[in-house]
Amino acid sequence: MMGLRSPGIMASVLLALLPGMMTATWVFGPGVLLNVLTATAVAWLTEAVCLRLRGQPVMARLSDHSALLTGWLLALALPPASPIWLVAAGVAAAVGFGKHLYGGLGQNPLNPAMLGYALLLVSAPVSMTTLWLEPWAALGASDALAAWFGQAPDARTGATILNLYRHEFAALTAPEIQNHPMLSESSLGVAAGTEWVALAYALGGLWLLRQRIMTWHAPLGFLIGLLLPAAFFAVDADASTPLSAHLLGGATLFAAFFIVTDPVSGATSPKGRLWFGLGVGVLTYTIRMAGQYPEGVAFAVLLMNFAVPLIDHYTRPRILGRAASVKGSGGIQ
Repeated sequence: MMGLRSPGIMASVLLALLPGMMTATWVFGPGVLLNVLTATAVAWLTEAVCLRLRGQPVMARLSDHSALLTGWLLALALPPASPIWLVAAGVAAAVGFGKHLYGGLGQNPLNPAMLGYALLLVSAPVSMTTLWLEPWAALGASDALAAWFGQAPDARTGATILNLYRHEFAALTAPEIQNHPMLSESSLGVAAGTEWVALAYALGGLWLLRQRIMTWHAPLGFLIGLLLPAAFFAVDADASTPLSAHLLGGATLFAAFFIVTDPVSGATSPKGRLWFGLGVGVLTYTIRMAGQYPEGVAFAVLLMNFAVPLIDHYTRPRILGRAASVKGSGGIQ
């Protein structure tokens, strides 16, 4: 974050999201952009209302782009065939409850986007898990608008690849899984096209690292915490979700560079960020494999947000001279 103020940092992250957003639109159709447009309008409106209720200057605060970033992150995490009410409710909750309830920018102990996602997943689990489009079964503009108004084309929607591995693929052998229509033209064990979206988000994240907008500690910790147990338990291809599906089939790379790197709700020191990311990764794998939901990033992030004060207590660097003064006063007593 060298020499950049908050609006500049937020704008850089928004720019880094564009490769993933455009690739997701190419793979899944214009429903992705409808989600983003809805989130943009609702995020700005909710931010303005909350600022007015708190007696804060509206235009000055809107220009820091923090509400817009929260809206985009949540919109890009939602199913491409999400109706307008789902996106609007999630973004309003993320900005209102996740940010302003705690005092606004820089005060939130929880990741706002993941709080909104978790609330939607608990409140509307069917919509959140069945409105994912099959890659390349992209909706046209008219179908996307129909889905936006709550008329999702059931023949083109379904579960994510992680959900399929958890349930539909459980009774199939490895060759049968590889020949499944959902995995056509893919040799990685993930839906063809999904991997390009994941890699596009990774490209934007690597650019942020190069610009020093964020550090490598949380992303690396997250990937280690998730992929090590995934590799260990993926030895039996007939019984476990393969490593490639964990890496490229879910929200892994999106979360690694854009979610666990949140500087407000995450740990403060480099060592703390590494441990924070590691904890999110382990919890994500555990929820994916043993929980009720196929994707565990949101719950894992929120659980580790509660652990941040403990992580900071043990990893924050000591202030020079404090240790000596404490020892000295102890000797006197």
